[in-house]
Amino acid sequence: MRRWTGRGGGRMDREAETEKGGDMPERLPDRRTALLQTIKEILESPVGGVSTHTVKEKAQRFYNTCMDFKPAESTNSERFLALVQQLGGWAASGKWTQPDFNTTLALLMAQYNTFPFFNVYVGPDQRKDQSNEGQHYIQIDQPDFQFPIEWNSGTQRSKINIQSLRPFFSSCRQLMTLLDVPSSHTTLHCGLYVSLSSTLVTATSPLTYRLSQKLLYHRITLQELQLLAPAIDWLNCLKAVFHPLPVNQSDFVLLHNLPYIIYMSQTISEWKLKHEMMGSDPLHTYMVLTLLQTLLPALDSRFSQIMHSDSMDIKEGIPHWRHCVQQSLKGFDLLLSHVIKETYAHEKAEELMNNIYSTFKTKIINLSWRDVGSRDLVLNKVKSLTPRLSINPEILNQLSLNSHYSEVIISEADYFSNYLQLLALQQKRRRKLLSHTAQHDVLFVSLFLSGNDIIFPVGMFVSPLFHPSYPRAINYGMLGSMIAKDLLHLLLPDILSQSEVPRLKSECVWEHYVSWREGSDRDKSSSLSQSQQQEVWVQYAALEIALQAYHESLQRHSDDTSVSGLSHVHLFLSSFIQASCDFQPYHAYMHFEPSFLVTVLCRNSDLCPKPLICEDSSQGHSTKPC
Repeated sequence: MRRWTGRGGGRMDREAETEKGGDMPERLPDRRTALLQTIKEILESPVGGVSTHTVKEKAQRFYNTCMDFKPAESTNSERFLALVQQLGGWAASGKWTQPDFNTTLALLMAQYNTFPFFNVYVGPDQRKDQSNEGQHYIQIDQPDFQFPIEWNSGTQRSKINIQSLRPFFSSCRQLMTLLDVPSSHTTLHCGLYVSLSSTLVTATSPLTYRLSQKLLYHRITLQELQLLAPAIDWLNCLKAVFHPLPVNQSDFVLLHNLPYIIYMSQTISEWKLKHEMMGSDPLHTYMVLTLLQTLLPALDSRFSQIMHSDSMDIKEGIPHWRHCVQQSLKGFDLLLSHVIKETYAHEKAEELMNNIYSTFKTKIINLSWRDVGSRDLVLNKVKSLTPRLSINPEILNQLSLNSHYSEVIISEADYFSNYLQLLALQQKRRRKLLSHTAQHDVLFVSLFLSGNDIIFPVGMFVSPLFHPSYPRAINYGMLGSMIAKDLLHLLLPDILSQSEVPRLKSECVWEHYVSWREGSDRDKSSSLSQSQQQEVWVQYAALEIALQAYHESLQRHSDDTSVSGLSHVHLFLSSFIQASCDFQPYHAYMHFEPSFLVTVLCRNSDLCPKPLICEDSSQGHSTKPC
């Protein structure tokens, strides 16, 4: 059973400033952190201009109340209890009105972005045989649980991790105490809550299993779903979530675990019948505690301390600024997408994108292929794609942004009410996804395919990985080489079976490395696995692509600046080394630091300036060029 759930190399030997300005850190953040830091700067910058004042000020006000929120001083538990009373109270407190199950469920889903028994989201049907790529569907999935889950591949069932069961029960009791539930009631209601959770989780399954069983993207009408899982009023619940958009019985939805949905419905019916006469209503208690999980970021520190101390599934160690940026993105992603595109979708980003892709295509065309079929398959695919600098095809203009956020009221100091506004914005985004074409995540920082386009998200082109004021040598050496690696990973995943070149090239690089390390304690007879061969070739080919693209850019524009008197190529290679050593997601497949690739390139090329020594090669032996 299992639970679901760089080394430093060469450093840039240069000063921290370019001649045109723009500070470079000693160590680079990963791409996502760089983007989040950029968004942080946007949220902390002065509001400029009348046109952006209204919406940007709301986003900044939300971010500021998040940053200023002091959980230790909060009394928001009282605010939460007021929400519970609006839901009809709950049996655990002894004060409740026995509200209707489906009415409460629809309210939680529509107003509080809370999905106790199943998840609902919107997206395309991603099965390969589906031609209607632009259409979006309501999708229904198994829910998220707040405890570790174990999957037994023998029984093909899930269960709560046994070591987490007692802490889970204990945390429930403590939470109920904070919510003024009489101590005489906590054991009964927490016992029922844990029992219901344990029952529901047995029908969940990990993604790998659902993929193997073809359980994903099961297409079904709401009318058919109602017959299979009658405990949920599917039509009215989904109408509430997507109001004012029309939702009909004949509409198709996509399920990602039909066996769970059926089992969940049966469980709800059984528990309704079993506890109806007892007056305990564990289903309602379960929904209230799921709402508590949703609102946890806006509650006082006593709640989060319970979740942490009792080993609940909460992420720890996230810097507070990062948490607040991520929360802001949940509601103000359209605004921030607009600002990022306006700020970073500049001419130099387009130039880098087009030059790297053009050089990549040339390299692929010149490869030796095992057969004509493999060559045509890859080349036709690469030639058919159009590189596009984009972050979101549904980026709104300023007037549309103002309209989209017109009903949002963000307080200067009340983070709890602001958080409720955030939940409403998330619901609005879900509705917008259902009625519009794809909206790409503002946090995308890697290339991806969309129809016949290969998308370069604007969020990749932020400092310190790229800046229009940097010398082009830095931009090509850093982000240019990263883009080249992305292209090779994305478009040539099966290259070892299609061409002999990657194996020969990687073995050549490895031969250089073994020769250089001769006399050390490393086993000279060791060889590279297939995955290692592919990664060594990707890294080396990306270096060649980025350097060639930079040289071609120099031929068109020879006025590139430099730093500390370094030659252009020296600066490019130093930038490549820093980017590769500081940010290397495929490090596990490399037996050596990426800086050694520069050693190989310099040894077999007249492109490197004489003063550049990438590694101590005095012990190396003469080997053939790669």
